[in-house]
Amino acid sequence: MIRVTVVYEAQLLRIALEELLRSSGIHVVASLPRWPHGQAAERAETDVYVADAEGLPPSTLPAIACAPSSGAGAAGRSALLALVPGQRPGVLRRAHAAGAAGFVDKDSPKSRLVEAVHRLARGERFIDETLALGFLQAAEMPLTRRELSVLSLAANGAPISEIATTLFLSQGTVRNYMASVIRKVGARNRVDAIRIAQGAGWT
Repeated sequence: MIRVTVVYEAQLLRIALEELLRSSGIHVVASLPRWPHGQAAERAETDVYVADAEGLPPSTLPAIACAPSSGAGAAGRSALLALVPGQRPGVLRRAHAAGAAGFVDKDSPKSRLVEAVHRLARGERFIDETLALGFLQAAEMPLTRRELSVLSLAANGAPISEIATTLFLSQGTVRNYMASVIRKVGARNRVDAIRIAQGAGWT
């Protein structure tokens, strides 16, 4: 069972969010108008915090977002899923700096939010496809130099074997780099990762 804490200042929207999550079989263990301080975050034994990005306090969030929580997530830590308004790169950057592992557009359908909660609970990351370009523009580039090299060659049409030969890597290592790229940029597949990277001007 996935345990979620909802953090949203507007009470009506917070209640609606709770009901939406519960109707999807997700257990809401706490509902708060503001981000918890001190040990309050740990007491809830939360797997995923679903919070309004516009209400996140960046100066205090990182230590809490990554705080150990009994049984939480794949790595025994709570993860933060930020609900972000579209066309607000400043809010995206704030949520990224605060340690969010997932980003969902507030205008997204219910299914996308539920998918994001499940993925974060498994220790993965999630970037809503409608926020991908804005996220990459607002935050520092998440890819390493080697990952970017692999993606650049893939964008030019090179198959795995050719990329491996060019970079003096094994084909398995190239596949691992590509999987990492796809995960980091929140893409669905290699083609989608290339699209996101080209849109951001990386390749």
